Amino acid sequence: MLTYTLFIAGFYFLIKGASYLVDGASSIAKKFKVSNLMIGLTIVAFGTSAPELIVNLFASFRGSSDLAITNIVGSNIANILLILGISAIIFPLAVKKGTVIKEIPLSFLAVLVLWFLVNDMMIDHLSFSALTRIDGAILIAFFIIFIYYTFGLSKAEGDGEDIKEYKTWQSIIMVIAGVVALTLGGQWIVDGATKIALKFGMSESLIGLTIVAVGTSLPELAASAVAAYKHKADIAIGNVVGSNIFNIFWILGISALVRPLVFSPILNIDIYFMALVTLILFLFMFIGKKGILQKWQGISMISIYIIYIVYLINRG
Repeated sequence: MLTYTLFIAGFYFLIKGASYLVDGASSIAKKFKVSNLMIGLTIVAFGTSAPELIVNLFASFRGSSDLAITNIVGSNIANILLILGISAIIFPLAVKKGTVIKEIPLSFLAVLVLWFLVNDMMIDHLSFSALTRIDGAILIAFFIIFIYYTFGLSKAEGDGEDIKEYKTWQSIIMVIAGVVALTLGGQWIVDGATKIALKFGMSESLIGLTIVAVGTSLPELAASAVAAYKHKADIAIGNVVGSNIFNIFWILGISALVRPLVFSPILNIDIYFMALVTLILFLFMFIGKKGILQKWQGISMISIYIIYIVYLINRG
């Protein structure tokens, strides 16, 4: 019973920890006269990806390769089908041309790069497939290019939203509390996922693609749903697409540098599906009202996600 309690509590700690860390660190950066733009591109962007990063780091250290990889693949699939689906139902999402032409294709490129890097058996006919430290370095290199591009784009569009300031001692406490909460939450989730998989004869892949993936995507769900409710479509979609690029280039890159991740060929099915849903999102921008993710499309995306979850459960 304790295992399940800590597993569930882990998600709460992850989400609150990321929130405290982002708010506290952003406040400290603001006191040092760092621009809102830089804070948004660094602290806030990295902070919202902290849940996936922490879970992956613990999984990498413990050699749980399947959990580390499926957490990212599952999160990216949930981000598009579940989160954008719910957001589009709340309010149709009008998307900027730059997001359609540049960012969504870049997200698709990230999936292709990942596929090439993990399929050593298929491409080079090696005895096993893995995301090695060299592969991790390649992903980080792509990530640096992405950050450089994003900085230039954001600088042209303005200085970003206001950052709330707290007293210095409050900010420091928030940062410390955030780090502690993230650490505990990540450890509890990885421990719980491993034990649950063993107890019920389930694979780490299934746990990673479903429960862990959706749980670590809750910050993105909250941010996008609120943005859609406030009719801020660019934030809703930009948050999801940017997060997907972050997840592959940054989090999997860091995870592979910590410890090479052995890749199970059966997970290619999920990578293909991740590529497919990214392509679906891109095509939806040209179907019906151009550049708008409509409610019927949101319903379709959620329906596809439900079918995918049923497939995963049957696959075991």
